Amino acid sequence: MGTVISVIIVIVVVALVALTVKIVPQQRVGVVERLGKFNRLLTPGLNILIPLIEQVRIYHDLRIQQAHVPPQTVITKDNVQVQIDTIIFYQVVGPEQATYGISDYVSGVRNITTATMRQIIGKMELDETLSGREKISVDIRVALDEATEKWGVRIERVEVIDIKPPLDIQEAMDKQMKAERSKRAIVLEAEAAKQDMILRAEGDKQSKILKAEGEREARIRQAEGYKQAQELEALGQAKAIEAVAEAERNRIEQLAAAGLNENVLAYKSFEALTEISKGPANKVFLPSNAMEALGAVGAIGEMFKGKKTE
Repeated sequence: MGTVISVIIVIVVVALVALTVKIVPQQRVGVVERLGKFNRLLTPGLNILIPLIEQVRIYHDLRIQQAHVPPQTVITKDNVQVQIDTIIFYQVVGPEQATYGISDYVSGVRNITTATMRQIIGKMELDETLSGREKISVDIRVALDEATEKWGVRIERVEVIDIKPPLDIQEAMDKQMKAERSKRAIVLEAEAAKQDMILRAEGDKQSKILKAEGEREARIRQAEGYKQAQELEALGQAKAIEAVAEAERNRIEQLAAAGLNENVLAYKSFEALTEISKGPANKVFLPSNAMEALGAVGAIGEMFKGKKTE
């Protein structure tokens, strides 16, 4: 009997400890009620409760959670049924509101998402719906923010995973897409051929221009070389003439300095002519005025007169 009582006491003590000591993990909080009324939040770490008076109503995970909204069939503005699959990312920021503001905030988020999605898609045509995922996500998030704020839940992100049109429309879209791709390929091929021709023509044009410029430059340099050569040749001739004139002037000055006048020079010249005329086949013809000049030389004049007489 004593053993049974001891076991019961141990069980009671263990139960009281279990009801009194609460260890809360990181990123989790507990909502404590005292006699059925909200009292406080249990933060991460060791917490003590009053047994049988206080109890933890619920624990909330404060990390970002995700809720998958099952695929919903909605009708677009142009009466086409499409199926949309969505995921909602949310976070509990007010544990007290999340506990007492709504019985199940996850279901509330899903239901608001479905209703908002139908309203949004009902204002959009099919093409706009297929290309407007970002707009749909933003509009759903704005609607959820307004509704979940009082629930202590913040919507982090809304992602539209997939939008599926009916099978016949999907096949038509596939055909249209293939036709568009074929058209784009043809256009790109034609554009590539056009660019190739343009580049080749441009290259040929540049080649001809460069060749013409090269020939022009060569002719200019050749003309400049010929011009410089002529200038140098004329300069050389002028220098040569100046040198000859200078030499002649020096010779005359030296002759004058040696006392040789015109008569002496004439005498020397006629001496040379006399030696030339001594040849049997040589004849010397002198103009009459030259003979008169020889007369002024005296004996020289007589010598040529005698030669003339012979």
